[in-house]
Amino acid sequence: MTKAKLFSISLIALASFACLAFFMLTAMTQNIEEKETVRSLPLLRDPVLVIKKKDRVLELYDGAKFIKSYKIALGFAPAGDKEKEGDGRTPEGEFFVFTKNPKSRFHLSLGLSYPSIDDAKRGLAEGIISRQEHDAIITAVTDKKMPPQNTALGGEVYIHGGGAARDWTWGCPALDNDDIEEIYNVVPVGTRVTVRP
Repeated sequence: MTKAKLFSISLIALASFACLAFFMLTAMTQNIEEKETVRSLPLLRDPVLVIKKKDRVLELYDGAKFIKSYKIALGFAPAGDKEKEGDGRTPEGEFFVFTKNPKSRFHLSLGLSYPSIDDAKRGLAEGIISRQEHDAIITAVTDKKMPPQNTALGGEVYIHGGGAARDWTWGCPALDNDDIEEIYNVVPVGTRVTVRP
């Protein structure tokens, strides 16, 4: 083989490699852009979260307009409303996000205002909590602040990451990490959260 032929073959190989590299880079860039497009949500004026325990979904709304649904996992004893500390149930009712935690053990988390006013009334009537604890819960929820988290009713219920493949938490709704990131970025403190059976 002559030097000219060897040089020509080398040039063709080099040109082929350059084309292949260009197309691979273009495809990778396109995939990243598509993923970013899929993972971004519009600016929401009135975000609302609705959790449907039976269906294992969390739905995101902007006011009454449905935006998107996400798969969730629940506590290790998912049936029924939460009644007391350690029962493994996810509370049901009307809540609000009282805090956002960017340093959660489970990626990111949104604190739910449990126990609610209804929980406080039930807890007092059943002798689970004292009048003082009842009043502290009512005051906190009325003022849109964190209710007491260490009564016998339980607390520290967060919507967080960590995975949604199976029910595994102590009562918190859990999502895949990508999903909690998406929600965390558009949901402010004060967002309404409805948890249905």
